[in-house]
Parts: sequence; C-alpha cells; structure tokens
Amino acid sequence: MAKKAVIIGINDYAPIGAGGPDLNGCIPDARDMANTLVICGFSPSDIRILTNQNATKNNIITYIKWLLTGCKSGDSLVLYYSGHGTRVANIGTDLELDGLDEAICPHDYATAGFLRDDDFKSLFKGKVKKGVSFDVIFDCCHSGTGTRKMNMGGIDGMFMNETPRFIPPMLEDEFYFNFAKSIESKSAESTEETKVTIKSLNKVPDMNHVLWAGCKDNQVSMEGDVSGITRGYFTYNLCKILRATTGNITRELLDSQIANSLSAMGAAQINQTEGKSTKLKLKIFE
Repeated sequence: MAKKAVIIGINDYAPIGAGGPDLNGCIPDARDMANTLVICGFSPSDIRILTNQNATKNNIITYIKWLLTGCKSGDSLVLYYSGHGTRVANIGTDLELDGLDEAICPHDYATAGFLRDDDFKSLFKGKVKKGVSFDVIFDCCHSGTGTRKMNMGGIDGMFMNETPRFIPPMLEDEFYFNFAKSIESKSAESTEETKVTIKSLNKVPDMNHVLWAGCKDNQVSMEGDVSGITRGYFTYNLCKILRATTGNITRELLDSQIANSLSAMGAAQINQTEGKSTKLKLKIFE
C-alpha cells in the first residue's frame, strides 16, 4: 500500500526575485504540509516538493504524472498546492462560452499559461484506479473579480498583513465571471448531489478524487501573520488538525473542524470539500 505525495508552494513568481505577484506564506505552508504528511505515515522518500522557480507548469505536470503512475487499489495519493489561483473563461472552438474554469498559477504562468481544472481532469482521467485514495488540496483563490484585503487589527495579536492568493483575471474572463450566475443558470440544473450550500461539504458523484479548497469558488483564500510566520489560513488549520489526530479522522469531520477553526480565527473564507459521499465518510489517506 503506497503513500505518495506531490507538494507545490510558490512564493516567488516570475521574474525570479522581486517583480512578480509574490506571496510570503506558501513555502512555510509547503514545509508544514510535508512534515504533517510524515506524521500521518508518508515516507519522506515518497514525497516530492516543487517550490518557486522549480514549480513551472511543465514540472508540475511531470510530477503529477509521477504521482499517478502505477497507482493501485489501497494506495493513498496527495496533491497539494499553495499559491495564486484565478478563474478563466473556457471558450470552445465554436467561440461559444463553455464555462468558467478555476485555475492555479505556476511560477511561469505569464508565459506558459495557467493549469485549469480541465487540465487536471485530463491528467487524472483513467489514472486514478478504483480503490485509490486521492486527495487534492488547493490553498489558493478560485475566483473573484478583484482582490479583497481584510484588516482585522491583529485578532488576539496573531493576524496581520493579510494578502489574498489571487491573480486578477483578464478583462474577458472578468466580464464572464461578473455574469456567471445568469450564464450558468441557463445551462445547469441543481441536484441534491451538486447543489452548493452555505456550508462547505459538497457531494459530487463520479468524482475520482476528493478536492479540498481553501475557500468557496466565489471567495479568496488569505494568508497572513500567524504567531510571527506568514501562513495560509486554510493550510495552517488543516495541518494543525491532521497533526493532532495523526490523520485518524474522517474527511467529513476534518472538513467541519477546519471550517470551525477558520471561523474562530475570524477568517472571511469558508473551506470547500468535494467528493463522492462514500469517500467523504472515510478516514483521510485511507
């Protein structure tokens, strides 16, 4: 029963050094995630890490292929990303709007492009075997028409200098996002399995992985000062709970405890977890 993980953290966006839309908390997040997985039973030799200029689009794709190659029933896989996110319009070959894609931003996104949710679906398709536990964890912004900074005045003396993990979209993408609700309402029908509610847990049939998102798709994920270290609020709470339980916790309960912790610290974001009902009831990494 193999346990493998790919961990990506990007503080420094191209160009290398000052000049890009840089962040501060993603490297500490990646370090905490790697150490937490070891506590939860992952071998350091089976964890691959990409940070900053090494986290190019091509390298991320190569590492994901390594993660999924040869997996079999009983294996536990983790793909973790901490960095900027955005949302882009998906325009089909017929120039019709086919939807709005969430995307992550590799170090070289300005020249190589984003990694969209469609790209991940293509990479995952046919690779995640039945019985494989596959958790995809994104601590980034999934959408929004602009950045949102919160000034909480250092709640309990802990949280200061906050920054959203969000790349503003291009004009064409921003336009479609502004009208997303009216566009999507014409083509999508809500069901009990896919309906998005105020709470974060969403049951999605036929999904071959469990997605952990740092915020709902109309919010931004924040990073800020946590006891003197810049951290992503979602990852900070995720790792804290996993370490305390050594991973011996169901996904449903973990989702709930993360949401409660984010609320208790005053973070203006709600984590969102998606997957099959049966997977959500199981312990994470099993």
